[in-house]
Amino acid sequence: MSRRKKIVDAAKEMSFLDHLEELRWHLIRATIAVVIIGVAAFIAKSFIFDTLLMGPASADFPTYQLLCRAATYLGFEDSFCFNELPFRIQSRTPAGQFSAHIWTSITAGFIIAFPYILWEFWKFVSPGLKSNERRTSRGFIFIASFLFFIGVLFGYYVVTPLSINFLGSYQVSEKVFNDFDLSSYIGLIRASVLASGLIFELPIIIYFLTKIGIVTPDILRKYRKFALVGVLILSAVITPPDIASQVIVAVPVIILYEISIFISKAVVRNQKRAERKRQKEMQRSKY
Repeated sequence: MSRRKKIVDAAKEMSFLDHLEELRWHLIRATIAVVIIGVAAFIAKSFIFDTLLMGPASADFPTYQLLCRAATYLGFEDSFCFNELPFRIQSRTPAGQFSAHIWTSITAGFIIAFPYILWEFWKFVSPGLKSNERRTSRGFIFIASFLFFIGVLFGYYVVTPLSINFLGSYQVSEKVFNDFDLSSYIGLIRASVLASGLIFELPIIIYFLTKIGIVTPDILRKYRKFALVGVLILSAVITPPDIASQVIVAVPVIILYEISIFISKAVVRNQKRAERKRQKEMQRSKY
């Protein structure tokens, strides 16, 4: 009996409490990975804060420079060209900077350890899958991690600077100055980055929802118009209220939705092919 066969048989014989115990150890190992990388991020304080987190607050940030060149070419440079963002970042509580340091390190640990977290999740789930399902899902960790990191970069280089530029420049009165609290500023970056990373997992989510029969290509096509409206609303919420910013954010999400339809269609086609093959084998076995 092969090792894989033994693992599958053992998984089938495990009780509910055994599964919980197995899940607990997977979660513990994933947490340890986040903590270890978080400690490294804690030590690299200067790079994390001065370079990464404070980058979108500087006019030299690459996104601002690119948008300024594009806006100048199109003839409305006043929208994106500036020498300094009109706000300051302050810490108004005694433990504000230390708390921000801790939570930022944990967030960095989660982002960097994401592939390993997926690996632990996959090791818990894979024994319960069929051999053909494991075969077709071999690239799950790589693809899901790749999409997550692309989403994180999109959130950092697109959503974050657009949001900071708008919120930092917005004033209800010239007598009111923008002095952002450190925790609020970092929270905006954290939410933009993590939300974008998870949104970019849409094709993976659709893949598994299609596998278990909750979603079909027909359903995705039927509700495409509603999804488009939802994407536009989402982009309007997380970006400044101008058409250019909303389009910049909405287009990648719409592309992901169309890719998800293609993936769902491929899954259904493979399932039908496998079903036909199974039926042929059953007919041959009768004779």
